[in-house]
Amino acid sequence: MTPDALLEALDPEQRRVAETLRGPVRVLAGAGTGKTRAITHRIAYGVATGVYQPTEVLAVTFTARAAGEMRGRLRALGAGGVQARTFHAAALRQLRFFWPRVHNRELPDLTESKLGILATAARRQRLAPDQALLRDLASEIEWAKVSNVSPDNYAVTAIRRGRSVGEIDPTTVGHVYDAYEEVKRSSGRMDMEDVLLWNAGLLADDERVAAQVRRQYKWFVVDEFQDVSPLQSALLDLWLGGRDEICVVGDPAQTIYSFAGADADYLRRFTERHERATSIELVRNYRSTPQIIAAANTLLAGSPSKGVELRAQRAAGPEIHAAGHSDEVAEATAVAEQIAQLISGGLAASEVAVLTRINAQSEAFEDALAARGVPYVVRGAARFFDRGEVRKAVTLLRGTARSGGSDGDMLETVRATLSGMGWSTTAPATRGKTRDQWESLQALVDQSVAFAAEHGGEQADLGSFVDELDRRASEQHAPVAEGVTIATLHTAKGLEWDAVFLIGLVEGTLPIIYAKTPVEIEEERRLLYVGLTRARTHLWLSWAYARNPGGRGNRSRSRFLDALVGEGQDENVAGVRGKKKGPAKGRHCRICKRPLSTAGEKKLGRCDLCPATYDEDLYEELRAWRKARAAIDEVPPFVVFSDTTLQLIAEHKPQGEAALLRISGIGPKKIEQYGEDLDGLLSEHA
Repeated sequence: MTPDALLEALDPEQRRVAETLRGPVRVLAGAGTGKTRAITHRIAYGVATGVYQPTEVLAVTFTARAAGEMRGRLRALGAGGVQARTFHAAALRQLRFFWPRVHNRELPDLTESKLGILATAARRQRLAPDQALLRDLASEIEWAKVSNVSPDNYAVTAIRRGRSVGEIDPTTVGHVYDAYEEVKRSSGRMDMEDVLLWNAGLLADDERVAAQVRRQYKWFVVDEFQDVSPLQSALLDLWLGGRDEICVVGDPAQTIYSFAGADADYLRRFTERHERATSIELVRNYRSTPQIIAAANTLLAGSPSKGVELRAQRAAGPEIHAAGHSDEVAEATAVAEQIAQLISGGLAASEVAVLTRINAQSEAFEDALAARGVPYVVRGAARFFDRGEVRKAVTLLRGTARSGGSDGDMLETVRATLSGMGWSTTAPATRGKTRDQWESLQALVDQSVAFAAEHGGEQADLGSFVDELDRRASEQHAPVAEGVTIATLHTAKGLEWDAVFLIGLVEGTLPIIYAKTPVEIEEERRLLYVGLTRARTHLWLSWAYARNPGGRGNRSRSRFLDALVGEGQDENVAGVRGKKKGPAKGRHCRICKRPLSTAGEKKLGRCDLCPATYDEDLYEELRAWRKARAAIDEVPPFVVFSDTTLQLIAEHKPQGEAALLRISGIGPKKIEQYGEDLDGLLSEHA
């Protein structure tokens, strides 16, 4: 392809990118503005004009998919000899070549997973974390390494930055990190972060290695530069060796990985660091309709996250649809029905996406789509009933039902069983796999509540509930060749669909509950921006005021919707908010006087939203006693007493057998088995 032909295919801003062949160059590329087109044409134009030799160009991106797409485009444009790789792939290639020559030994084996090594390291610190916590520890160590935080200074840095891993204190996390590095070294292994660290070390310590790499690569292009970490930035500097023949491309408004070590300041301050840099903005959006672009611009207007002002190039499309719903089941039903209509109207199922904030939100939508025969695929995560914690929970519930341990309240049995897996009434305050696992278990609890409401409340049978879960799992596991995509907002980045449904837009979910600081809230805003800009033509925004059918509609829609939807724009919620209801029947919360909706709430005499009134120190002592007693009796802890019963004991502090018998969950048999222990513990505490 001739140089002129390469330029003819570009708009004015893209053409300026392609013609600016000498660095340093910064391209601020808004969503859908053709950044990949611009930078591949720039490389191809440089090769076609003889400025670049193909083998001297290194194009770096963050995913293997993006690197593969770039290589394909470059081949089509006549620049097939250019290397397009991820940071890790480029560094590993150099490391495998130079390491044996420098150290006279083979490169250590690359470990595919940190979890096995981490489990050994955790045991050395007298910890016994489950798989979810191990994955959270692995993510935290990855963050520390790419952020140049060593084990010795981890605790201080973590406290200063407000980072946490479950209930483990930062000092202990630092010790686990140190032990992990020791175990890894002694076993002759390296991890993915070591690939970058060791490659940087070779370049910094051996001038011959650095000189050879710099002779090989003279021109650099870095895509998604807003996602660069401190370690990747340092490695890039070593590759450059003081030169400035570099073009970086990115969008600060799409920075959604700060929690993993990404630092958009490298993109924002590029022109400060390179005073003679050329800065070009790509603002023409070719992906989305003007309605969608207006919403995206409005979301960021006046916020610290504001990037380039997008300008829509497509013709007008349908208006954005925003709807609130009474509960999540109603929301999922409405979304599934709308998707079915789109597909029956000729839209391919693969051109539709349902985007969630967290994986656990997918369950209701999987069920609603399956019920209507709409095929779907879950991207970036297992389907709900394929997830490890869900499979284990269903197996435990099935075992409890078959063993006869389900006598009594079905909801209490479900909660007690899942408590043994780490579920509690209070969600973990931290992000990560531990939180994801809790959300999955909470989804099962919610499903049990809905099942009980549909099948006679406290008379609902655990065995029937497990049968219902098996039915859902069976229906949702039908193989599909093409289907609606269900994905989280994070995994949707870089993708696009004709129709996008952004669901669950309530406070506590988006922004997520553990986003506390202004910086964290802004990252949540940018996450929604990424979701909005995935849509080409159709965009639906939805939220639910209650989790379960019949539940209290006490949720608030996301604060980010105020600018997009406005006051009084809620749809499909007539009679949900603000409607005066007749006098409630049944028991009421003794604190807020609202009706109690679940068996657990009725047992406690207060709703889940009101603060606990029990003695927390006594409750913890009771839990410790229950754990020890369960070990002696060789039974699960909930067989001794449920959490709810322990809370009631800690709240009422009953003295004597008669008082104990008034506690829900304690009968004559329990008094015979545990009465003496409880009397002693309560007397000692008093």
